[in-house]
Amino acid sequence: MKNSSFVMQAHPEYIESLYKQYLQDPNAVDSDWQAFFQGYDLGNREVSLGQSSQIHKEIKVLNLINDYRKRGHFFTETNPVRERRKYLPSLGIESFGLTKEDLSNKFEAGSEIGIGPATLENIIAHLNQTYCSSIGAEYMFVRRPERIKWLQEKMESSKNTPKFSLADKKHILTKLTNAVAFENFLHTKYIGQKRFSLSGVESVIPGLDTIIEKGAELNIDEFVIGMAHRGRLNVLANIMQKSYYEMLAEFEGSAAQDAVFAGDVKYHMGYSSDVKTRCDKNVHLNLIPNPSHLEAVGPVTQGVVRAKIDRRYGGDAGKVVPILIHGDAAIAGQGIVYEVSQMSTLPGYHCGGTIHVVLNNQVGFTTNYMEGRSSTYCTDIAKVTLSPVFHVNADDVEAVVFAIQLAMEYRQTFRTDVYIDLLGYRRYGHNESDEPRFTQPKLYKTIAKHPDPCKIYAKKLLEEKTFSSEEIKNVEKDYRQMLQEKLDIVRREEGAKSTYTSFKGDWAGYRRPNSNDFHDSPQTGISLKDLRKMGTNILTIPEDFQVIPKIRRIYDTQKKLLLKEGKCDWAVAEYLAYASLLTQGFPVRLSGQDSKRGTFAHRHSVILREDTEEQYIPLNNVALDQATFYVYNSPLSEYGVMGFEFGYASANPKTLTIWEGQFGDFVNGAQIIIDQFLCCSETKWKRNNGLVLYLPHGYEGQGPEHSSARMERFLELCAYNNMQIVNCTTAANFFHVLRRHVLFPFRMPLVIFTPKSLLRGVTSQSPIEDLVTGKFQMVIDDQIEKPQKVKRVLLCNGKVAYDLLKHRNENKKEDVVVLRLEQLYPFPQETLQAIFDQYKNAKEFIWVQEEPENMGAWSYILRKWPYSSQIKLVSRHELSAPATGSNKQHKIEQQELVEKAFK
Repeated sequence: MKNSSFVMQAHPEYIESLYKQYLQDPNAVDSDWQAFFQGYDLGNREVSLGQSSQIHKEIKVLNLINDYRKRGHFFTETNPVRERRKYLPSLGIESFGLTKEDLSNKFEAGSEIGIGPATLENIIAHLNQTYCSSIGAEYMFVRRPERIKWLQEKMESSKNTPKFSLADKKHILTKLTNAVAFENFLHTKYIGQKRFSLSGVESVIPGLDTIIEKGAELNIDEFVIGMAHRGRLNVLANIMQKSYYEMLAEFEGSAAQDAVFAGDVKYHMGYSSDVKTRCDKNVHLNLIPNPSHLEAVGPVTQGVVRAKIDRRYGGDAGKVVPILIHGDAAIAGQGIVYEVSQMSTLPGYHCGGTIHVVLNNQVGFTTNYMEGRSSTYCTDIAKVTLSPVFHVNADDVEAVVFAIQLAMEYRQTFRTDVYIDLLGYRRYGHNESDEPRFTQPKLYKTIAKHPDPCKIYAKKLLEEKTFSSEEIKNVEKDYRQMLQEKLDIVRREEGAKSTYTSFKGDWAGYRRPNSNDFHDSPQTGISLKDLRKMGTNILTIPEDFQVIPKIRRIYDTQKKLLLKEGKCDWAVAEYLAYASLLTQGFPVRLSGQDSKRGTFAHRHSVILREDTEEQYIPLNNVALDQATFYVYNSPLSEYGVMGFEFGYASANPKTLTIWEGQFGDFVNGAQIIIDQFLCCSETKWKRNNGLVLYLPHGYEGQGPEHSSARMERFLELCAYNNMQIVNCTTAANFFHVLRRHVLFPFRMPLVIFTPKSLLRGVTSQSPIEDLVTGKFQMVIDDQIEKPQKVKRVLLCNGKVAYDLLKHRNENKKEDVVVLRLEQLYPFPQETLQAIFDQYKNAKEFIWVQEEPENMGAWSYILRKWPYSSQIKLVSRHELSAPATGSNKQHKIEQQELVEKAFK
């Protein structure tokens, strides 16, 4: 019976017809069915009617077992404060054609659950204990027989019932007591102060402790945790081992005295620490900071983990594990959860499986779960990745610990996600000043009478006579006394200094940027010899590598342009920037929709063999001792993928990490990452980041969704040297800005508004000498012969510069110059002033932009303009959409705009 799982899906009448065939000729049926029928000792002899009836009942019992495995989770004792919904059909024996008379009969089917031949009564008792007690398991949808079998053997052999040693129970009791006492202490000392209490699901603390302890036994070195604010303070104190002294100082409002920046609220902050486990192993923990956008931290956590896998652990995903702690309303309601799930097994984003822990308090803000989702469970997202789910009664702390131990083993065995749904409640309102009875009066009558999980566990231990009442009380007494002593010290000393430092670990040697760093750009050129050598390597496709002829022609044309004509277009400049950094030991990671060949088919960084689609990556063949070039086509996601890349860049400052928008306009799908992480990470959390964004931008008659990357939104987020905002117009400047970004002794996000038509345009090509001796030009001057004649200065950025230059040259306007502001922020005030000084007779200064008046950089330029001469505007008139969808209308508007700049 051990290998008879194939029986589970078969209909009883079909099995009986097979059995009749077997009686006539055993070889007439498959070998698996032969073994199955032999198990009943019905061999090659005549079978009586009674024996035929018995096998029919055996099959019914097998169907009963199968239904417990499939649907047992509907009938569990997992909800501590609500009556469970009713599901039909039930698991009653009548639903399977069995009767009470069968309860005392012995069935061979007992072997299927590992207890051997057993009475139906014992089989049902075993199944109820395994699948319908404090743990409900959803796993039969996984579709992988070896995983299903692994879970069945683990759960059914133990009946999903833990057997902990005395030392284990004492450890669980201590962790649970600390979790409950910590919340109670803060509740009494800081009445009404927001902390987003864990009260109602405190068993997550011994649960998280179990993840770390079990993980250490399974050779995991590091855990990265992403969670929203509920329970964060408890996790910081009792898992991360953040100093109680420091935490209480934050409640006293004195720890911010040393803050360089304004900082965020304490229940958004992150932390990292090294802890020693019970098995005497040091494990590193990293809690990622997160704003109130609940699940926004999910992709960031994944990116941090992947960076550590790539850089620190040589690709071994078994050494570091992401833990995501969700709320039940958030995991069901936030679309980013689906994006992260769809990314989780893809080559560029796989992290070896995430442990998902849901703090299911059965209410979101004030919304009941019946109004918060359409799915049966908040964890039904797990079915996307065929990940098992354990629904656990959060009041049964031993069941929580047991389920999490099983989840950790599963993750390490199969490298996939696992979900633990902790069903509890929320003792207080959304925050501690909220009145929950306004919206859930009936539920909160029940909660008011319900004991906390620590009292429940203490009662169980007393009934077991495991510990005495005095021993249990002393655990809480000692912990509360310690907290009071720490608080007394804090109040006596009137504050505590933060122990957090920004530049350590992988960030050692870096610093934050300052205004002096942008008075001029450092030299970033490389030798002509190295350029030619790298260009030859990256633009040569091996002769025996069969590619479509068009690709080979593109590469040959680019090689001829570089090596014979001494020029480079946008793509070659990009290749050379990457190649030069790779040979200096800096890895490059590029991801986005169509990034391998570029949305506009200009890049072709991955070449496919025509017949087998085998990959050849020229940038990984630059030199023998180079760093690695990673390039991935992302799923059709902006929010999730940009969040992932932000996390990757935060954990790996020595890698040039790039997220590329298919069109710059699509960046608005990731606005939460930009607003809550990219622009303000240092201000809120003292964490630096060097993520680069490529945002194709420019008005070319392709409609409102393919014109503007909304630079106005980025510019309004700029302050205190937090980002670089760049709009390059030449291949050389693009080359230098990438090299400057990596060679800087600091990291800050770099937003590059990249072109579309200029990707192949001759006007944006640069002589190779500009890559050898040059540097990034924050402003590109107009090389005019007689600057004293200049009466009008046109200042612009982006490709409109070429339209202006063409019109100026065609109409021989010698009294007009066109200056390109290649770096918008930090604003290059000194550089511009030095250029203006050449045009002493200039009377008019005009900002020219393709964008409508209420968009683009105009409002930013007005705000930043420091010079005595007033600046005027030439642009499209204000609009609610970025551009017209008519190509004909676009051309008319563009011509009018250019002509207006010279009137």
